[in-house]
Amino acid sequence: MAHATQMSAADTALLVIDVQEKLLPFIPGAAALTRDVAFLIDGARLLDMPVLATEQYPRGLGATVPELAQRLPVRPEKVAFSSCAVPAVVEELHREARPKVVLAGIETHVCVLHTALDLLALDFRVFVAVDAVAARYRIDHDTALRRLEQAGAVLTTAEGCVFEWIGGAGHPRFKEISRLVQRRMQHLSENRPTNQ
Repeated sequence: MAHATQMSAADTALLVIDVQEKLLPFIPGAAALTRDVAFLIDGARLLDMPVLATEQYPRGLGATVPELAQRLPVRPEKVAFSSCAVPAVVEELHREARPKVVLAGIETHVCVLHTALDLLALDFRVFVAVDAVAARYRIDHDTALRRLEQAGAVLTTAEGCVFEWIGGAGHPRFKEISRLVQRRMQHLSENRPTNQ
């Protein structure tokens, strides 16, 4: 039996929040963020987990960026900051019996935070992949992560999520997940700043 703060592919969903064309250029490390969100989506899809997504006022902020949009066919729009304002999001989590939700997307201190607080109020267990969420300014991102943790969200990483979903090397999709991880590591090493 999994602990309340432990995920598995059977009890968890992924929610991708507002990674949109007109907002992403203002996000530091936008390419890395997009790659890590794509990694989470690909991992969740491999494991047949529900993957949900939203867009914040796409008429003003543009659509989800193409690299993610092709992975996310259904992206209901919203004007409230919380993705829980989209009834279909909460309904699907209930219908799929997913008490645990991993959040990814932007911005950490606005739509991600509001969504997390609403999900916590609805008795979901919320996980935030800290390398797959971002904000325009570091102070907003860092403060939001502290607030999320104080509110009861569990902080983790994209890779941490995927390994937790499978639980061990005995999982039937372990080889495929390993390939995803290796591809992500390759991207990380190729795109590492030269001053590090």
